[in-house]
Amino acid sequence: MANAVEFGLDTFGDVTADEDGVLLSEAQTIRNVVAQAELADELGLSFFGVGEHHRREFAVSSPEIVLAAAAARTSRIHLGTAVTVLSSDDPVRLYERFATLDAVSQGRAEVILGRGSFIESFPLFGFDLADYETLFEEKLELFSILRDEKPVTWSGRTRSALTRADVFPKTEHGIRAWVGVGGSPESVVRTARYGYGLMLAIIGGPAAGFRPYVDLFHRSLAEFGREPLPVGVHSPGHVADTDEQAWEELYPAMEVNRNAIGAERGWPPYSRMQFQRDVGPQGAVYAGSPETVARKIAETVRLLGLDRFDLKFSNGTLSHERMMRSIELYATEVVPRVRTLLAAE
Repeated sequence: MANAVEFGLDTFGDVTADEDGVLLSEAQTIRNVVAQAELADELGLSFFGVGEHHRREFAVSSPEIVLAAAAARTSRIHLGTAVTVLSSDDPVRLYERFATLDAVSQGRAEVILGRGSFIESFPLFGFDLADYETLFEEKLELFSILRDEKPVTWSGRTRSALTRADVFPKTEHGIRAWVGVGGSPESVVRTARYGYGLMLAIIGGPAAGFRPYVDLFHRSLAEFGREPLPVGVHSPGHVADTDEQAWEELYPAMEVNRNAIGAERGWPPYSRMQFQRDVGPQGAVYAGSPETVARKIAETVRLLGLDRFDLKFSNGTLSHERMMRSIELYATEVVPRVRTLLAAE
């Protein structure tokens, strides 16, 4: 199990501050994301994911373009989204973009499809939130058919029908695809029904609480007559030389981000007390020294029987320099420790 588990990184392209606390431009933030992917590749990590957002806190609205730039500067690491907001996209255009990314990266493209946790893309691209469920269901079905790379005949409510429509370019070996799930049993079953890997977004509470979803996924795959498919986890975190350093670097950056979003959603102000719960053994934030983070990740991998763990290493205004150090420690110290812990079972 220790050697089979993949370890990746995710970023939303959070607009970051420099070491003096001055916010960088969105353009510089995007260039920094490409540099972060390059470092992750150099250090031998398995995956680098870039999320899609359409709001001021995040610089990346077109992940595939950023990933294509990263593909030109990397050679081994798989490149994908975390997540692509399928509900407000067109599955045909999306598949074409990822087939193109797969070509320029020589077969390293992945896609994680989801509904996203924000709704800005719906009015931006002319979709009605009243169709929230139908949009995702129909588009996931169509994308699933497109994965066969054969002429498609399909009809639904949310876009024009297709009659023996062919999509280009074709890939050489297909595209690895996942669905990001936040904890809905219906979403887990749907992921199994259409034959995607399950990527659990654990951003709050203990990982053990997600074991029923993993069990449901495996049962559903068997009931649908499908072969086993991978399970992964996406969770936020930050690595520094000591616990105290990691926490002191991360808290102010997370506070800015949580409070900006929380003000829109009616959350109470983020506090040090909440932060310490989040970084504790039962929290969903993997922050601390390499030893602390490794032990927490190893426990999550064991509890859920994971095939991949992706650390969401960008958090609010956390600086590029601190994220680069976090990536270095994650790859060179955390991942080897996790593998050692898993192998000792």
